[in-house]
Amino acid sequence: MAKLRTIIVDDEDLSRELLRSYLEEMPEIEIVAECKNGREAVAAAFYVNAHLIFLDIQMPGMNGFDVIQALQGDILPMVIFATAFDKYALDAFDVHAVDYVLKPFDEERVRRAVLRAVARHDSGQDFPNPKLNLMGAIDDISKKVAEDASLEKVAATEHMLFSGDERKLVIKDKDTINLVAESDIDWVDAAGDYMCIHVSGVIHIIRSTMKDLEQELNPDAFKRVHRSTIVNLNRIERVVPLAKGEYVLQLGHGARIKVSRNYRAAIKSFLAQG
Repeated sequence: MAKLRTIIVDDEDLSRELLRSYLEEMPEIEIVAECKNGREAVAAAFYVNAHLIFLDIQMPGMNGFDVIQALQGDILPMVIFATAFDKYALDAFDVHAVDYVLKPFDEERVRRAVLRAVARHDSGQDFPNPKLNLMGAIDDISKKVAEDASLEKVAATEHMLFSGDERKLVIKDKDTINLVAESDIDWVDAAGDYMCIHVSGVIHIIRSTMKDLEQELNPDAFKRVHRSTIVNLNRIERVVPLAKGEYVLQLGHGARIKVSRNYRAAIKSFLAQG
């Protein structure tokens, strides 16, 4: 039986140790990384090719929701949130079929979550982008507990507009309207009707489909490099070839984007022009 390659993310040493002790007793799990903050989690998810991540929500700096928003949806592992959140969060997780384990950890509850992940992985079905359900839950939670500043990043916009000579994306975030220059966008990650707009290390969340946004962006600069990922070619700082025709793109602020074989033509053309 193939084991699920698993990442543990928690800023509390005792919580990581307890969760590790439970998972080490489960033959279905192979722990491939342990992270104590969100930035380590993003790096680990990119490099270790994990199937599953146990992700603490309430971490200082980059919290669990920030990690989901920052990760390229096409490489996002299955996620089990670890949370001490209140009823609002749990209701949202249930509605959007997002799995979670409550803190303090209970071994039997962790076991059930692992078995569900195993069943999903072994079913062989072509599941949609897992980021869709996760973003839906985050959106619901942000609306219900808006007083928590760490959850106020999820925005809703009625429409997409570009204005002026510089072409700007108009993003409504609660009572604030942000004007983001198209040229400043590093990359875009889609999850159903949610789009994560990555701008110099800041993430703006809008409601739009990949198809609609792709039609608005400048096609000469913005290219699809994965099923749900668009990159601004002008923001690429380094291209690293991988095996089997894939690439890794190094962007500013430490962002790394994988290019799948199905979309490598755009990067080959970009390199040829250089």
